[in-house]
Amino acid sequence: MSLPSTKCLDHIVHLTPPGSVRETASQFEKLGFKVLPGGQHADGFTENVLVVLQDDVYLELISFVHPPEYYPPGSPPRMKRDSHKWASMSPGWIDFAFLGNGSETTRISDIINRRTKADGREPFYRSEASGGRLRPDGVELKWLITDPLLDFKGVLPFFCGDVTPRNLRVPDDPPSNTEHPCSALGVAFLRIHSTSNLLADISRRISDVVGELPRNSEGKQEWELETLNQAKLRQRCHLILEANDPENAASVSGASAGIFELGIYVREEQPNRTVDTPYGRIVWVKV
Repeated sequence: MSLPSTKCLDHIVHLTPPGSVRETASQFEKLGFKVLPGGQHADGFTENVLVVLQDDVYLELISFVHPPEYYPPGSPPRMKRDSHKWASMSPGWIDFAFLGNGSETTRISDIINRRTKADGREPFYRSEASGGRLRPDGVELKWLITDPLLDFKGVLPFFCGDVTPRNLRVPDDPPSNTEHPCSALGVAFLRIHSTSNLLADISRRISDVVGELPRNSEGKQEWELETLNQAKLRQRCHLILEANDPENAASVSGASAGIFELGIYVREEQPNRTVDTPYGRIVWVKV
């Protein structure tokens, strides 16, 4: 039996301040995206709206529902809010997900960790955990999440494997849901910046995840990813890792490594090659 792919891009997460999802939706609409309703996650701490692209990758525009101070100090909800994996992250492009398989038997974590152990190193992916979200129309979504260790959040992908049908989570029908005034088609690249001392270790771990070594050129390392609908677009999607220049040190909010910018394929030339979200950067790539 062939193993599932571990390099299919599913979605990219964009965080904004607590309670700001509707404002963020308006900001992305002004950039030329069609924004669709999302919902509140099963834990009740976060909510989202979605931008679905024609390659079937989506942008998850997310915020916490309330700031930490909303919850009584020392209460169980406050402790859960404070320990949320994204609680300490600054706004912007904070994380990205590959598509999992939703299986508790052929587990994504086992596949990746076996690659790591074969190289004599310690595993760095956690066992699968259940997750979900309630849509505004009352439909309950369920999935399995495979997370890397917290040290690597936002640098290595987590995996989202659907238990309920994926098209309930990703509303790509009718086709007009993926048609955008800015002519966006799909993801061209996801660029990660890292301090030079971490570059080799991160590269090795990404290769364990993807199952392939990178292509090296012009000081950057590049892995080709899959998307569910890439055959229709006939365009390649890449994950790029490179050392950050001193002037870009703030690009990942003071962290040693993180997502610097997202490249989006567009059919039509845009007035500016780059735009701000305002918490993250988008680069338009004309096809």
